[in-house]
Amino acid sequence: MSDALRLINTPLGQKGSGRVRYGAAMALHARGEMSEAALEVYRICSPLDAQDPLPMLTERRLAPPPPAPPPGTAALRHLLDEADSYLAGLSGEGPAEVRLGLARGGPATNPPAPAAHPVVEAHLGDALGLLERSHPALALAIAAATPHLPWTTFDGYDPGLIGDSFPRSHAFASLVGGEAPFHAEDFDFGLFLIAPHVLYRDRSHPAPELYAPLTGPHGWRFAPGAPLVIKPAHEPVWNDANQPHLTKVGPNPFLAFFAWTSDVNAPAEVIPAPDWAELEALRL
Repeated sequence: MSDALRLINTPLGQKGSGRVRYGAAMALHARGEMSEAALEVYRICSPLDAQDPLPMLTERRLAPPPPAPPPGTAALRHLLDEADSYLAGLSGEGPAEVRLGLARGGPATNPPAPAAHPVVEAHLGDALGLLERSHPALALAIAAATPHLPWTTFDGYDPGLIGDSFPRSHAFASLVGGEAPFHAEDFDFGLFLIAPHVLYRDRSHPAPELYAPLTGPHGWRFAPGAPLVIKPAHEPVWNDANQPHLTKVGPNPFLAFFAWTSDVNAPAEVIPAPDWAELEALRL
């Protein structure tokens, strides 16, 4: 459908553009998105590349076609479909609940503007190279959607507790959520990227959370001071509400799908622990 809307808005005057617009109109008509009378207007105008169908539609009191979707919509929708398929193949707590949240998402009325990020530019290529070995279609979908995503940095922690490394070494982009390309209330889903060897300190938040890591290895613990548990790529991590958790990135960039399934606007907090300096220096 997004292709038909893009093509029906093909600029006037291009050679063959009248027939392109008519072909798009036939696709919209077949899907019940355009009346027979409006389709006839596009048929009449099809041999005339410079002829704008809109005045004739107005004269006949027919509705114009919807505007073309924003650039990148098809790539973002494809990534959402690939993410849903990926989650469907995971077991354990969380993926099924997250998929229900994805199904609630619809195109945002005012989608956020795409934004580049230096961490993405520096490390996403390496992460996708690893992912491509096992999930080439997903890697391609992420690469195609990346320029159209609103990459940013999470700034919800106390700067004095989260440390200097994590804020400058990560980026995330929401795909489904309250301020995301696909809108959903009290739900947040997207991509999360952290540079190699970074410590994401002990923290907790009221939002139940799923990480679906696409690269590895990486270390986790679920209580301050507990030993690290080393996990590979594609092993999901589910954090119940207010469950403490820490992440230590290994030698490869940490790329994951993340999801907060409720209470997404409740604040997150850092939980002090005495061994952060040791973990900062650790190499997995």
